[in-house]
Amino acid sequence: MAGIDIRQVKQKQAKEKDAPAGSSISELLNKDIRLFGKSFGDKKKERFYAELNLLLAAGIDIKTALELIEQEQPKAAERQLLNGIRTAVINGSSLSDALQATGRFSAYEFYSIRIGEETGRMAEVLNDLADYFTKKIKQRRKVSGALSYPMVVLGAAVLVVFFMMKFVVPMFADVFKRFKQELPPLTKGIISLSESFSAYSGYFFLAVFGLLIFCYAQRKQSWYRKFSSAFVLRLPYFGKLVQKIYLERFCHAMHLLTVAKTPLVNALELVEKMVGYYPIEMALEKVRDDILHGKSLHESLAQFPVFNRRMVSLLRVAEEVNQLDLIFGKLSKQYTEEIDHETSIIGSVVEPVMIIVLGLLVAVILVAMYLPMFQLSTAFGA
Repeated sequence: MAGIDIRQVKQKQAKEKDAPAGSSISELLNKDIRLFGKSFGDKKKERFYAELNLLLAAGIDIKTALELIEQEQPKAAERQLLNGIRTAVINGSSLSDALQATGRFSAYEFYSIRIGEETGRMAEVLNDLADYFTKKIKQRRKVSGALSYPMVVLGAAVLVVFFMMKFVVPMFADVFKRFKQELPPLTKGIISLSESFSAYSGYFFLAVFGLLIFCYAQRKQSWYRKFSSAFVLRLPYFGKLVQKIYLERFCHAMHLLTVAKTPLVNALELVEKMVGYYPIEMALEKVRDDILHGKSLHESLAQFPVFNRRMVSLLRVAEEVNQLDLIFGKLSKQYTEEIDHETSIIGSVVEPVMIIVLGLLVAVILVAMYLPMFQLSTAFGA
């Protein structure tokens, strides 16, 4: 792992002392980190967890490990972020609490770290987090690579349609007015649409911009999360893909907890906070209550459509043979493979659809504009 100088370890451990008590964790971290935005992205997190796992496995204490990782960061913002985490740990905070206080780590991350701290499986958790970000980066690259050409096509389609509706169609409309002849319904419709577009396009773009701001402002509200998740789940193809991504996260977290022999109710409570997906969060809240009243896990999960039948059936078997940890691990692996496969074929599905849609839009506009020309030529020929 590049950047870590193990030869410094003995010197750092000799110098490491408990710092005097200072301000609260939140005050300490906010003072250093508040303005750094997204300076600690997924690639940095992948390396952070991998290096931290390596150093802890080498027998280095957590404070020295954080200091060594801090020193290798090329940017001041990243060094200050890690310095705030290390100082919080020195002042008595757990690593999970220090990460949570920064606001730069997701619930999945700091709750996973908390599980590792409470169960003594920190090495496994850090390795899983590094793998999680490795897979996340690969999936994002696959999706961005698959969608790059379709997005270019979509941008070209928007520009072409904008140009035609703003300039080309009005030019043809002026020509048609001179002939004072009845226009075909299709041409009338396109001309009317063009006139409305010219008159209201500014309001349209302003409304879209306002809607985006509103959605961003409401993104954490329960009603918005419920509506947006239900909308996404109904999308063809993409809805199932999103569902599998969060089911994989659910199974992975449950595997981690069941292997650590965490009580089922406590495991579900932690996973509810880790997954970050409204349908699963609401389902797990009810599932926990059902289990406390004597229901089995598979019976409770079967009430909610977000958990598919295959998962429920396998969990029924797992409960009967007391192998929940094994089944959750297998399901996590299967979902990961399915997600990798489906993201790889997104481009082959979306690209031809975008080209066909663009071709149809341009074709309809051109046919609508030239159809009166054919009628005029027929009339003059008669």
